[in-house]
Amino acid sequence: MLRKIALRFTILSVIFVMVAASCAPKPETVGGFQIPEIQKGKFNVAAVLIGPHDDGGWSQAHYEGLVYVEQNVPNVHVAYIENVPEGADSEQIFRSLARKGFDLILGTSFGYMDPMETVAGEFPDITFIHISGYKSNMTNFGNLFGAMEDMKYLAGMIAGARAKADGNPKLGYMATFPIPEEIRLGNAIALGMKKTCPECTIDVRWINTWHDPVAEKDAAASLFDAGAQVVFTGADTPAVADVAQEKGKWGITYDWSGSCKVERCLTAPYWNWGPVYTSITDGLIAGTYKVGWDYFDADSGGLGLYGFMEGQTLTTGEAGLPAEVLQMVRDTLAQMLAGNFNRFDVFSGPIVDNKGNTVVPAGEKFSQPDIDQFPPGAPGLECTYCMYWWADGITAELPSLTP
Repeated sequence: MLRKIALRFTILSVIFVMVAASCAPKPETVGGFQIPEIQKGKFNVAAVLIGPHDDGGWSQAHYEGLVYVEQNVPNVHVAYIENVPEGADSEQIFRSLARKGFDLILGTSFGYMDPMETVAGEFPDITFIHISGYKSNMTNFGNLFGAMEDMKYLAGMIAGARAKADGNPKLGYMATFPIPEEIRLGNAIALGMKKTCPECTIDVRWINTWHDPVAEKDAAASLFDAGAQVVFTGADTPAVADVAQEKGKWGITYDWSGSCKVERCLTAPYWNWGPVYTSITDGLIAGTYKVGWDYFDADSGGLGLYGFMEGQTLTTGEAGLPAEVLQMVRDTLAQMLAGNFNRFDVFSGPIVDNKGNTVVPAGEKFSQPDIDQFPPGAPGLECTYCMYWWADGITAELPSLTP
């Protein structure tokens, strides 16, 4: 008798579990992406990532920034969706996150700009922040970026000095897409390089992807095989340093503080999104953050240069550089961290392009539209000098402005 009762109880328990499971709400999926849920009673933050959250570069830096926010701002819930393509797919994701009720939605790639702008117009009570790009509606759709040109400028000093010390004054730059951001970062590298190696030159390869480890390795190998001693990457993975390790040369990784792992990684300009995202989240909760154009410099704590920040030690490649070069980098970095040297100082005249033309006269500096845009710039945000030139020392041609 007891066995029959136990069996019936077991059968009823299984049926109950099956019914409960069938009645439970299924996670919403859009375009193959699972849309996370908000947590009621909390301030909910979601980030849309162009690559994997553990890519060893750009997306991982944003993911760690989210984790930092959750750990440092009370009553906040964070979520993310990874590997979201730019364009129509991202528009669906932004709209789905907004419908879920997220309070702050972060779009972390240049090609998310127009889709995010569209969705922001449909949800005026939700804050959308686009990282990179140049658009804002000044109400609930904001633009956020940082002066990575500061750190690329310093890395250019290091790379030029390393190439000169090795007796091979050739550098390479593996650029992603032909947009103002990639051109200005290449130019910042060249301006820094000329400080320590006036005879150095830079070759460029366009790879037209943010995250493709195979394409990144192929492009890095192409630059090294063409004679480069040091190669920079504008892409998301540490592939350039891995190839440098194979070639016995030097790679400069990007985006994430943990990307510079192998011995032949010379340094890494990187983002530290945690303090920046925390400041924005705190400000939105308090009602003090003004949505618009938010462009931070090194004194924000949002930027770093591997080997030179507090608590870090020099890499093998950095440690072998002349003492006067290391001191120049340290002194300039100290000025940046103190707020006494910024992106406009990086792009201060006189600056000559690779055709011998003066693009920024002596005594003049860039303004923000010059940093962000191709000529003539957006209506009402026109640029004077604009980001359509290669600095002296870059041997590549300019990309076409027409499709």
